[in-house]
Amino acid sequence: MSRTVRLTAAALVLSAAPLAAQARLTAGASAGTVMVGAQAMYPTRDIVDNAVNSADHTTLVAAVKAAGLVETLKGKGPFTVFAPTNNAFAALPAGTVESLVKPENRATLTGILTYHVAAGSWDAAALERAIRAGGGTATIKTVNGGSLSAMMNGPRNIVVRDAKGGVANIPTYDVRQSNGVIHVVDRVLMPGM
Repeated sequence: MSRTVRLTAAALVLSAAPLAAQARLTAGASAGTVMVGAQAMYPTRDIVDNAVNSADHTTLVAAVKAAGLVETLKGKGPFTVFAPTNNAFAALPAGTVESLVKPENRATLTGILTYHVAAGSWDAAALERAIRAGGGTATIKTVNGGSLSAMMNGPRNIVVRDAKGGVANIPTYDVRQSNGVIHVVDRVLMPGM
């Protein structure tokens, strides 16, 4: 091997070393961080501070603001939030979201949003344990006083059923927050009302 080739190979190895070290540092710095809506959700931030950065949850954030729930969801918790995506809200009948965010419908909106929140930290492992203990179904009491049912749909997939019989998949589990955990859901969960 010529001296030039050896020097070039050595230079490549040496120049790659800082990149590898940087990659390890970046990975370590983001431990526990989950990407949602193309943005990092940091476990050191609260539910609201993370949600406002998710491109997939702009409708949810607007609804939380319209319902006056920002301070509640920034509270100590812990809370578990089943967070519907923009696509989940878009699947509602035309005009539903626009109607719900009107001031005169604040009580209804608050009831729907708080139906997506449970007290405590129900991560996927806790949900799975409760489902097994419940013989295939776990009942989760929501902040609005209603209940959600969690069930297994396959060996490692949990789904959530609302009071109206609608079933939401959870495409992203265990998005840790400083005051709880978020599970992204693909459907707006509806209380019995």
